[in-house]
Amino acid sequence: MLVLAFDTATAAVTVALYEWAPGEAVRSRALTESVDRRHAELLTPSVAAVLAEAGTAPAELSAIAVGVGPGPYTGLRVGVMTARALGEALRVPVHGICTLDAIAWASGREHPFVVASDARRKEVYWARYDSARERATEPAVGPPAEAAEPGLPVIGEGAALYPEVLGAAGDPAPLLPTAAALAELAVARLSGAPGPPLLPPEPLYLRRPDARLPGPRKKVTPA
Repeated sequence: MLVLAFDTATAAVTVALYEWAPGEAVRSRALTESVDRRHAELLTPSVAAVLAEAGTAPAELSAIAVGVGPGPYTGLRVGVMTARALGEALRVPVHGICTLDAIAWASGREHPFVVASDARRKEVYWARYDSARERATEPAVGPPAEAAEPGLPVIGEGAALYPEVLGAAGDPAPLLPTAAALAELAVARLSGAPGPPLLPPEPLYLRRPDARLPGPRKKVTPA
């Protein structure tokens, strides 16, 4: 099974290719570009570079895993729409993965903790986990104080951005999701191992986009 994974829900554009077979070790190729607000420019070339390095043609892919957020509207949409277009063109399934779940999975933690990522506007996206494999709450967005829980460590970029509220309980790494973690999580779930659920490839925005369609024009009453 060849799984292509990528995430654009944060400042990082991250892409990975995983090869997996029952009873065999996973081999991977991965690339991460941490360049803010250039998702549309970087994603397609990054996918092409990872496939080329692995000597893999797109037609050989078995599945696609994509981070569905929560994240800012524009960057998140780039990843999800690209995954859906590739899945349709290649006729392979596309699985969504909560970006917070990918950060949690990469941590490997066995005890409760919180993941918080940057939501801008002095807010964070966050969720609480019982372990790296089990999310205890639905993702939420709000001020950093809402993500803080007494005695629980907080990981993710949110903890690094707001250390006075979230960063007092130790190392906040990993700060950002990696496509390698997305691919690992997808393979684990597809092979029946426990872990956070796979989701439809639909953006998880949690709040409305800043840009809105203009409303109807006001009627002008003749003087």
